[in-house]
Amino acid sequence: MDFTFKIKSYTKNIMKLTLILASVFMMLVACQPKAEAEQTAAPKKDIALQLYSLREDIKKDYAGTIKKVGEMGFTAVEAAGYADGKFYGKTPEEFKADIEAAGMKVLSSHTARQLSDKELADKDFTEALKWWDEAIKAHKAAGMEYVITPWMATPKTLKDLQTYCEYYNEIGKKCKENGLTFGYHNHAFEFNKIEDKLMYDYMLENTNPEYVFFQMDVYWVVRGQYSPVDYFNAHKGRFLLLHIKDNKELGQSGMVGFDAIFKNTDAAGTKHIVVEVEKYNFAPVESVKMSLDYLLNCPLVKESYNK
Repeated sequence: MDFTFKIKSYTKNIMKLTLILASVFMMLVACQPKAEAEQTAAPKKDIALQLYSLREDIKKDYAGTIKKVGEMGFTAVEAAGYADGKFYGKTPEEFKADIEAAGMKVLSSHTARQLSDKELADKDFTEALKWWDEAIKAHKAAGMEYVITPWMATPKTLKDLQTYCEYYNEIGKKCKENGLTFGYHNHAFEFNKIEDKLMYDYMLENTNPEYVFFQMDVYWVVRGQYSPVDYFNAHKGRFLLLHIKDNKELGQSGMVGFDAIFKNTDAAGTKHIVVEVEKYNFAPVESVKMSLDYLLNCPLVKESYNK
């Protein structure tokens, strides 16, 4: 009888354990669709990609790469392939159509026309501005909102830097007359001094806010050993576009204070954020997708900065 009791007790415990495990399994099954729904329901955000991030992919497969960028979830692109009136060898109209077919819009473009030594010396921008007339026409036909000079040769003197500021004011004026907005994109060298003046500060102070905005590359500001937020507060409203970048994938280095940056975009005057990935731990497409996911999952990043 004692043995029979033990068997019954053991059987009863097994049945209880089976019921508990079955309940847990049912709960997990019930939760699974919800978890997947939450994952796919991450808020869609207006985030652009600087196509330089996928420069080698675009050379090999322009159409396929553009399609992948749209499928990732980017809503706009910034071009870095303008030459002779075309973008990546396509007419402005073709480029616009290709980007829109991938579910995105054409936001901006990096393009530049440097001054020659003669133009720098005599301040005659006539030929340079003729070049810009054609560039502006092409950018407008491609649906651009912003035209951005992505770099400049470091001027040797403040006089030469002043000449560039005047040149940028002239380009900005032409852009504004044609419904575009002109800006300058920094690297780290702008945080060196020319004579006794920090180059970036001089440019901010000597370009007309009506004609020239600054597309701050937050990574390069940090590499220049300055604070993006300090600049946002010192020059409110000048930073309409931000290049959100890290050493490699976003958040990878731990050196860029993205939280502080995203908390102060109102002071900056930010209307759009643009991802750029120049170096990679993984395949470029993978690194770019990881960087986008970082922003999509960051609660401090707004769904749109242009509303």
